[in-house]
Amino acid sequence: MPVEYRETTLENGLRIVAEVDARAHTAAAGFFVKTGACDEDKRIMGVSHFLEHMIFKGTERRSADDVNREFDDIGASHNAFTAHELTVFYAHVLPEYLQRGVDILADILRPAIRQADFDAEKSVILEEIAMYRDQPFFVLYEDAMERYYGDHPMSHRVLGTDDTVTDMQRDEMQAYFDHRYSADNTVISLAGRLDFKKVVQQIAGLCGSWTRTGATRRYDGAPHHSGVHHVVDERINRAYSLMLAPAPPAQDDRRYAAAMLTRVLGESEGSRLYWALVETGLAEAAEAHYEGRDGLGDYLIFAATTPDRADEVWSIVEHEIGKLVDSLTEDDLVRLRNKMLTGVTVQSERPAGRMQRLGRRITYFDEYATLEEELDRINAVTLGDLRELYEAFPFQPRTVVHLAPST
Repeated sequence: MPVEYRETTLENGLRIVAEVDARAHTAAAGFFVKTGACDEDKRIMGVSHFLEHMIFKGTERRSADDVNREFDDIGASHNAFTAHELTVFYAHVLPEYLQRGVDILADILRPAIRQADFDAEKSVILEEIAMYRDQPFFVLYEDAMERYYGDHPMSHRVLGTDDTVTDMQRDEMQAYFDHRYSADNTVISLAGRLDFKKVVQQIAGLCGSWTRTGATRRYDGAPHHSGVHHVVDERINRAYSLMLAPAPPAQDDRRYAAAMLTRVLGESEGSRLYWALVETGLAEAAEAHYEGRDGLGDYLIFAATTPDRADEVWSIVEHEIGKLVDSLTEDDLVRLRNKMLTGVTVQSERPAGRMQRLGRRITYFDEYATLEEELDRINAVTLGDLRELYEAFPFQPRTVVHLAPST
């Protein structure tokens, strides 16, 4: 029996989607809330991530210990993450425990947000910010995003800053939650062996009282600020460089070509940057990535090397970008297609992967596509598509930030 797509929307606007697979040995559920750092006021930057922590601190029905114990009791593989545009809570379980997993998830998505928990968790968030401050890539990435996006909300730091987290008030978080975590701003994604009608009935009972708020997202045009910047950090002993440049948004069909183009430029093995910099020993890391965002898109290039080779390494990066389109071959295309086809298929082998793919697709695109349709789109990309993409998005304008130790 093939995978069957099912979908319904409750009266309050809560959308429930599923890929039902009677052959699967597990089932997965995810609550996809269309909110993240780009939806925050700058004054409360980091509130989405802070809320992710608070979701697990307990509800009117469950304490934090109850939440952890009950997930453990059903053997759930569960977690959550916050990004610039999305906050997701999920669990992967045996089919007989799916409804218990859904019950826990639905409950914690209506947290108590107790003042004492809020005050105590602040120190945890501040420690997390301090931890990431010790990781050069994240220091560089946050600096580059702020310079690149300027006053646009995409420049917001997912974790927030010491000041925004310290100054944040519990009632500000509650107000943000009440508006953004609404029924009509949430998608519940299910996958695996499950009774869709039965789970929908359960969700209606658990979430039918959630309010509809009409929460929307600002789709302001993003002015990309070009320039080259140098930052010094006396705590490091390596040199790091990061570049951001415009790319197609997630909703643009050229996203497949963008993913391929960055892979041929900077995949971890076998790419142009790998052979020119990593294999030669000039750099310990040299990568390129495509990030399709909601209404926006970025190319990201990152390199790490010794301080005395930083200029040489970045010169080679720019040289490889410049000659990229003319160096593309049919062999590149075949290899890239096969890797992407394998990656997408492997992710969909497990209900957890299908749940993530489905939830993201509905949240970003508001439409369903089968795995086979997505594979067809990957197979349809041509060398001409890659060249046309490069002409439309030629890694310009670019923001480059170099992070180096003090001399």
